This record gives sequence, structure tokens and C-alpha cells, in this order.
Amino acid sequence: MQSRRDAPFVLLFLAPSLAGFLLFFILPFGAVIYYSLIDNPVSGHFVGLDNYRTLEASGSFRKAFVNSLAFAGFGVPLLYAASLGLALLLRGKLPLRQSFRTMFLMPLVVPVASVILVWQTLFHWKGAINGFFLHWGFDPVDWMNTRWALAVMLIVFVWKNVGYNLIIFLAGLSNIPAEQYESASIDGAGAVRRFLHITWPGLAPTSFFVIVMSIVQSFKVFRETYLVAGAYPNDAIYTLQHFMNNMFQSLDYPKLTAAAVLLSIVIGVTVYVLFRLERRSREALS
Repeated sequence: MQSRRDAPFVLLFLAPSLAGFLLFFILPFGAVIYYSLIDNPVSGHFVGLDNYRTLEASGSFRKAFVNSLAFAGFGVPLLYAASLGLALLLRGKLPLRQSFRTMFLMPLVVPVASVILVWQTLFHWKGAINGFFLHWGFDPVDWMNTRWALAVMLIVFVWKNVGYNLIIFLAGLSNIPAEQYESASIDGAGAVRRFLHITWPGLAPTSFFVIVMSIVQSFKVFRETYLVAGAYPNDAIYTLQHFMNNMFQSLDYPKLTAAAVLLSIVIGVTVYVLFRLERRSREALS
């Protein structure tokens, strides 16, 4: 009975957030789905799945789709490993660890557009890295116009997001009771066994959150790629957001909206599968 009496007040406090979510997320996404099923926004003739079939036949879309999946497949594990490794390192008695924590948080507060100039200077054909190569007698590398462009953008992706994941992992590590490590040390467990049997299971909820957020961020790497390599980068880093940006500039809204819907479906299915796996692992541990 108490919950029923409180329901109007709960809905009242939730009303602004629900209205904002409906106005700025649900309704626009519904409009995107509608536009993906018509021939163009002017005449508005219903064409069903023809726009999606057109995308399937588009070589540039297939390339962008595969590249986006590949970037997420490489970038998310790399970011996860780097973030967890740094969190374990900074949790210990490392000299200047507070300074290192601040340094890794800098990408979160510094505007990306200004820092990207540094990356352009480093990986330009006549940039700093090729300058070192020439100094040591090696041939320069055309970083942004070869398959090396993928490696460059993976480095930028990790640099941009490692600080956020680092804070999440440090918070997760602080929730693991220190007594468990002390008991394991007394029983003779080494660092590897303590990690596998205490740290890893204790970080399961945190790891799930970090992986989900990293997947979402991997599909939003367009801004950095666009600033470093432009609207038409090397084929290795031509992603779905590049494709959608080019469709927007050419006012091809049917392809743009259909690609946006497909991207949402891919992310939604991936997150759903991760939720199912996380639930099964939690049930197995309990």
C-alpha cells in the first residue's frame, strides 16, 4: 500500500527525465526508422526495406561496416587490458602515482580538437616519428595513408578513453575487501593466483560495465578519425560514421537513416548478449 501511495510522487519526480528521454531520444529515433522506410523526405513514398537492400549492395557500406566491427574487435580488448593493467599498477605503492592518475585523466578534460594537432604532428609524413626514423637510418612510414592508419587510430582510441576506464577499475578494486588478499597471502597464494581467484571475480560487474561502455565508445571514434585523417581516410579506418557523414553531406537521407538503424541494432544486440553472459556468469558464481 505504501508503494502505491508513493507512486504519484515518484512519477512526478521522474517526469522531467522521462519527458526529456521521450523528446530527445525516443521520438527522434522513431523518426529515423520512419525515414529509413521511405524513398526521400520530400515525397515520402513507403519503400519498405529497399533502402536496406541498397545498403547491402553498397561496397562502401560493407567496407565501413566491416571496419567498424574490426575496430571494436581490436580496440575494446586493447583498451580493457590497458585500463586494467594501469589500475593494478596505480593501486600499488608506485612513486608519483597521484601524478600519473592526473596525467591519464587529462584526455577527459582537454578538448580533443586541440590535442589532435599533436597526433597529426607525430604521425605526419614529415612528422616527429618519421624524423626519428630518418635519424636512426630507417625508412619513413606513411602512417595515415597505409594500413598503419588502423594502428594509429587504435592508439588514439586507447589514449582518449583509458582514463575513464582507469577510474572505474580503481573504484572496483577499492570494493574488494583487503582481508581476502591478506588471507590468500597467508595461505601462500602468489600474485597470479590472487588475481585469478580474487581480483578477477571481484571485478566482474566492473568489467561488464567497462566493456559495454568501451564498445559504445568504439563506434563513436569518428570525431578523432575525422580530425586526424579527414572525411575520406584510408580504407582501413573508413567506418560507419564516415559513411553516414558522407551520406549526410550528399543529402542521401534514406541511406543515412538506414545505416543509423543498422548501427543501433548491432550495438543493441551486442549489449543484450553481454547482459545475458553477465547474468549467467553471476549466477554461476553465486
